[in-house]
Amino acid sequence: MDLYHALNRRVEGGLLFLDSSDYVRFVHNMYEFNDSAPAIQSDRRTQNVGFRKPNIKKKLVDIHGWCLMRNHYHLLLSEKVDGGLTLFLRKLNVGYANYFNERYERSGTLFQGRTKKILIENDAHYNYILHYIHLNPLDYLKGSEKWRVRSKNEITSAKKAESYLKDYRWSSYLDYTGTPNFPSILSTTLFSNTSEQYTKEIGRYLRSAETNELETTKFTLE
Repeated sequence: MDLYHALNRRVEGGLLFLDSSDYVRFVHNMYEFNDSAPAIQSDRRTQNVGFRKPNIKKKLVDIHGWCLMRNHYHLLLSEKVDGGLTLFLRKLNVGYANYFNERYERSGTLFQGRTKKILIENDAHYNYILHYIHLNPLDYLKGSEKWRVRSKNEITSAKKAESYLKDYRWSSYLDYTGTPNFPSILSTTLFSNTSEQYTKEIGRYLRSAETNELETTKFTLE
C-alpha cells in the first residue's frame, strides 16, 4: 500500500476557508466524494450540513489523517481502487471550488494548480507525517509559530500547544486523541496506537520541543 501526503492551497495566498460553514462544507465533501458513485451536493444555504447514512458503494481512498488551514489543506491518503487517489482529489477540489465560487460570487480557478502528492517512502517519514499534519495549527499560536524548527526551544509552552490543538476542530487530531469529531471520514487502522497512547506521544513530542531535548531537525513539507 502506498501512502501519500496530499496538499493544496488557494491561488495567490488567499483564504480557502472564510468561516466555519466553509470548513464544514469541505469536511462534508471529503465524506461525500469518497465514493465511486456520483456525489450528491447539498444546498450551499443549508446551515447544518448532514452526512448521509453509511451507504458508500466503493471508497476511492482511505483518509488516514487531515488538517484544514486557513488557506490550504493537508490529507494523508492511500488508494483503495486504481485511479482512486486522482479521482477523489479532483472531485474534492472541483466540488469545493464550485461551492466557494457560488457562495462568494466569484469565478475562475480556486486552487493553486494540481494537488501536490508526496509519497511516504521511508520509516522516518512515516513516523512523523501524522504528527506533522496535526501540528500545523500551531502556526496560529503565539509562541509556537516556529514549531517546524526543532531547536532553540521553538515551542514556548507544550501545555498551551496541547490545549490549542484540542480546541482546533478542523483536523483529525481530536479523533486520534479520543474525542469523536468527524470519525465517519477517517480510517485509523494504519496508525494503530490507542487514543491514550497517541495523546501521550504528542505530549512527549511537544515537551521535547519545549525543552530542546531532540537533535536539531527541520520539517520541510510545506
